[in-house]
Amino acid sequence: MWGCDPIIRPSMPTAAATVVEIDTPHGPARAHVTKIRGAAGAVVLGHGAGGGVTSRDLVAAAEAAQAEKLSVALVEQPYRVAGRRSPAPARQLDAAWIAVVAHLHAKTLKGVPIVCGGRSSGARVACRTAAETGAAAVLCLAFPLRPPGRPSAPSRQDELDGVTVPVLVVQGTGDPFGMPAPGPSRTVVQVAGNHSLRSDLGTVRTAVREWLTEVL
Repeated sequence: MWGCDPIIRPSMPTAAATVVEIDTPHGPARAHVTKIRGAAGAVVLGHGAGGGVTSRDLVAAAEAAQAEKLSVALVEQPYRVAGRRSPAPARQLDAAWIAVVAHLHAKTLKGVPIVCGGRSSGARVACRTAAETGAAAVLCLAFPLRPPGRPSAPSRQDELDGVTVPVLVVQGTGDPFGMPAPGPSRTVVQVAGNHSLRSDLGTVRTAVREWLTEVL
């Protein structure tokens, strides 16, 4: 799985989050849900391959969503809940993600449109499963287009191109995984920094917040 994130260990991704454990075909996942009363929608985000839901760009995106009075769920894949660093195969990640979003949509976040997304490999999962989850839109932070140092490797642009709902990609100008192309319903915002997106979190928040006001 492409895209590795350094581990950051604050105690909670958001102070007001409620932890919900969700059964999936590949073990329990965990969602940190901040539910906003009267929210017009929700944003559900997954982590990168080697990181967790406390990655700074994920937290920044969550803050942007909450500023627009949207509920937020930050989702830990089963392999992370089980304490493993190495990511599960793509088909397992996708199946677990579909189960999590279905549960949230039916219960905790019932009755509102859901924007799915994530950082790095989490963004890939959200793209691949956008149709199955019924995502209203897809938010991609640091989409890993191709492995660093391998310009001839196959691109993952097709995963973005396969999404039929609006997509926002927030990408560092120095990201070694490359720069995705924009498209008819896909906006690509370039920010200073690399794959971690830590250099300009203010711009990340602004880009996410402005886009969310358009799609929800």
